[in-house]
Amino acid sequence: MKVLAINGSARKDGNTAILLRTALGEIEAAGIGTELLQLHGKNIHGCIACMKCWEKKDGHCVVKNDMLNEIIDKMVAADGMILGSPTYFANVSSNIKSIIDRAGMVALANDSMLARKVGAAAVAVRRAGAIHVFNSINHFYFINQMVVPGSSYWNMGRGLEPGDVETDDEGMLTMKNLGRNMAWVLQKLHG
Repeated sequence: MKVLAINGSARKDGNTAILLRTALGEIEAAGIGTELLQLHGKNIHGCIACMKCWEKKDGHCVVKNDMLNEIIDKMVAADGMILGSPTYFANVSSNIKSIIDRAGMVALANDSMLARKVGAAAVAVRRAGAIHVFNSINHFYFINQMVVPGSSYWNMGRGLEPGDVETDDEGMLTMKNLGRNMAWVLQKLHG
C-alpha cells in the first residue's frame, strides 16, 4: 500500500509540509509506504473546459505542458492521498485548485478511477478560512467516491512563518490522529 501526499504550498518546506510529514510519519509507522510531492516552484495550469478527457477516456488531460498527468498517474497508483494546502484568501492554493479541477474531471471521465481510494486534507492557516479549504478538498474526494477518514478535529494547523505550525499542539495532534486513522482505514480496506 502507498499514500501520496501533495504539498500545494508555494513554500517547499513550510507549515503545510510539516503537517503532511506529521500525518505521513504515522502512516509509515503502520508499515504503509508514502511519498511527498512538493509543488513549490511548479505551475500547474487550470482546466480549460475542453472536455477532451470525456472524448479520449485515456486517464489523462490533453494539456501536456505541465506535470498534471504525472500527478494523475501517481494518484491512480496510490491507495490513498492527502492534499495539503495553505489557506490563501479563504481558499486552496492555485496548484491544488488546478489539481482538483483537472484531475477531478479526468477521474470522472474515466469511470471514476479514484473511487474507493482513501483521501484526506491537510490545511495550514494563519487565522481563519481553513474550513473552506478543508471543505474544498473534501468535496473533491466526495465527488470522486473516495473514503474520507476523520481525525480528532478538522485537519488544520495554525502558523504563519515556516515552522510556526509546530507550536500548535492541537493541530499537530490532529495530524498524528489523521495519519493513524488513515492507516487504519487503509488496512481495513486492503486487509
